[in-house]
Order: sequence, then structure tokens, then C-alpha cells
Amino acid sequence: MEEEKKLTPKDYASNQEVRWCPGCGDYAILKTMTQVLSKLELKKENTVFVSGIGCASRFPYYLDTYGFHTIHGRAPAVATGIKLANPDLSVWVVTGDGDGLSIGGNHLLHLLRRNLDLNVLLFNNEIYGLTKGQYSPTSRIKTVSPSSPRGSIDSPVSPCKFAHGCGATFIARSIDTDKAGLSEVLERSYHHSGSSFVEILQNCIVYNNGIFDDLSDKAMRQLRVSHAQPLVFGANQEHGLAVSSSLQVEVIDAHRYPDRVLVHDETNPNLAHMLLNLDPQDYPVPIGVIFAVEKPTYEFTFHQETDGPYEKKHSVSSLIERGDIWEVVKT
Repeated sequence: MEEEKKLTPKDYASNQEVRWCPGCGDYAILKTMTQVLSKLELKKENTVFVSGIGCASRFPYYLDTYGFHTIHGRAPAVATGIKLANPDLSVWVVTGDGDGLSIGGNHLLHLLRRNLDLNVLLFNNEIYGLTKGQYSPTSRIKTVSPSSPRGSIDSPVSPCKFAHGCGATFIARSIDTDKAGLSEVLERSYHHSGSSFVEILQNCIVYNNGIFDDLSDKAMRQLRVSHAQPLVFGANQEHGLAVSSSLQVEVIDAHRYPDRVLVHDETNPNLAHMLLNLDPQDYPVPIGVIFAVEKPTYEFTFHQETDGPYEKKHSVSSLIERGDIWEVVKT
């Protein structure tokens, strides 16, 4: 029997012309995704990408796998149906901060709380790029846009905080230009059993260019979190996070007080809550796997209760006629 050929990243790329703006962060994410698919050796016929509407939602066109470009905000609902119909598929939801957290916020909430075994990738550029630069649910206060010429006054949504509040069992954050970090997060996301939520900070070169430039100072602006490792940052890892006597988070000298530095535990929901509530004005931004726990997936429980995914337990007529029924007789 001939040995099956290992697929290269190019094998996962479709023959469609990639039509994002030159310099868009989506290019880097797409390239990283094809490399991850190759490394994981996923079969193309067993892999599905589902998207809604927006720049990020063109993703399925550019991958030579199964894909569904659905309607605005409804990708989680379609992905839920796909996963329940065939639990063996590897299902990925690609959405943006507008598609996923505005019109699709309710659908995303229910996908995460149900804990289906699929992966949500939310590209966050803090703007509506496809519809010409209106402010989005994640745009910062005072963001100037066509729909907010005097600056947005809306309080922004934190995607990872939203996911944590919904009960997601895996929460991570990465950056479009960080190939190694993004690859690691995507691989962890795939191997996690349950709903994986990955926020990818992504630059929109046309309507919100440079919004994440401050994160380019990796030493001071990024807090790289890794399970069982101290929460430190700085050029020489000289700064650390600690909890004060008043239970407030504070930055301390990690070299002088190493015993006070918090150690990351990705299974601790209270620590995840603390990290996700750090004010980016005063603290570095957590990057990496912030929270990860295991619990039964929705499709596993669903198919247990229905005696398997393909077995019909009831006929349509038996379902219609059960319960309280009556006969109407003409007199």
C-alpha cells in the first residue's frame, strides 16, 4: 500500500486570488494557519472553516478545505450544526470583532457556553474594515471614524473577557505578526477538547493602522504567559506581577522579591479573571494561553442522550402525536 503523502502548507492554500488590502494582517494569519494545518497533518476532507461577514470572513475561500461563508454573525450557529452532524470533523470559526461581538454576539455566547469542541478565531482590528472604517464593539474610546467624527464614546468590549464570562474552556490571545506565538496558540487550540477562543490582534492598514504599535515593545508591553511560569516581563524579566495586602495587583521588582511573583496557572479561573482585567494603560497585555480547563463537550453529551448521531430514536409522527392531544369533531 502506497504511503500517504504529507501535505505541505501550499497544499492547504486554494487557487483563489487573495484579496485583502496590501499589508493587511490577515495575510500573516492565513500563512501561519496553512503551516499549522500541515504540522498537525489534518486531512483536508475532515477540516471545515466557517465564517460570517467581514474582511476576516473571506478566510474559507483561501483554504483548500471545506468551507462555509455564511451570513453576518451566524457562523457560530452554522458551525454548531456542522459539529453536531459530524463530531469527527475539525471545525474552525473565523470571525471579526464586528461580526462576532456585534450582530453575532448572542450566537457566540451560546457556542462558548455549550462547550462544543471547535475553535473560534476572532480577528480583532478594533474597526469595521469591510464597511469603510466605522467604530466597532472593540474600538477604544475617542476612536475617530466616519460614524464617530468627534471620537467614539462607547466603552469597548474585551473579547477575551467576554469569552471568560460566557464560560469558554480555552482562552488565548496572540498577534498577527508573532508567527511563533500564534502557531503555538493555534496548535494548543486544536488539541483542546471543548470550545477554544483565540483573540488575534490584527492590524488594519487602511482604517486603523498602527493601533497595536505599542505592543511592538515586547519587553515592556507584552506579558507572555506560560503555565507554571512566573508572571514577569521587562528586558531582563525584572518586573513581576504580585498581589498586595489589599488584594490589588501590583508590579514589583521580580529580582528582589522573586517569592512574591505570581506563577501562571491556566486552570485557575480567578487568576484568568485578574489577568483579563489588567488595565492596558498601567499594565502589560497578557499574550498566550490565559485559561484552559477540560470538561465534557456539548456534542458528546448530546449524542449520548440521543443514542448516537445517526440513529433515529423517534418518528416524526410519534413526536407530533405525543403529549396532550385532542380530536375536533364537527357537530
